[in-house]
Amino acid sequence: MENSLLGAIDFHYLLLENYKKFGINEKQMSVICMVDHLLQQKNTLVTADLLALKMSMPITEIDQILVELLNKNILEFDNSESQMKTTLEPLKKRLFREFQLAIIKDHEAVNSNEFSTQIQNIYQVFEKEFGRTLSPLEFSRIREWVGFGYTDEVIINALHEAISNNKKSIRSIDKILLKWATRDDVSKEGYSAVNEQWNKDIEKTIAIAQTKWVDEDDE
Repeated sequence: MENSLLGAIDFHYLLLENYKKFGINEKQMSVICMVDHLLQQKNTLVTADLLALKMSMPITEIDQILVELLNKNILEFDNSESQMKTTLEPLKKRLFREFQLAIIKDHEAVNSNEFSTQIQNIYQVFEKEFGRTLSPLEFSRIREWVGFGYTDEVIINALHEAISNNKKSIRSIDKILLKWATRDDVSKEGYSAVNEQWNKDIEKTIAIAQTKWVDEDDE
């Protein structure tokens, strides 16, 4: 799988993007590119002599650079099939790992931005409906709902249902979300995986917090 992906990714693009990070200088870069070119031309063993035929650098300098690249684990000479071959696989694998990390970081950044935007949208609706700034515990509980997988629409619909019942509290909305989750589970699976621990956690949090946002009429 990794080899097929390596073949699909532009090696030279990744090399240009990352060579400085790998401690590769421009002379070493030129040798790497020429080694890759000669390998693409079906040469199996690329030596300093062969490189000197294509490059303007002295053979002694090319030979020294090959040694440096070997020491940096950029290229290697493989004798596993009873035939000495030059390969850039160590470099390509490192570039592939760097590419994977960049993709993961980009994905995490996008998810983080989307999460923050979703949270901010919900906060604004709640503060507008409550007519006040949310408490830290209210902020925390809303983040938990989003982390649990509730969408903006579901959370805000639960808010509106609670308000229609004259209950402006996080606890009442929590109960509505729990009821809907249980109902959906039963509808889809014939039973609910949501257990009493949810309610116990809510009770414990409220008992510790003892904040004004818990309404007595929600008991």
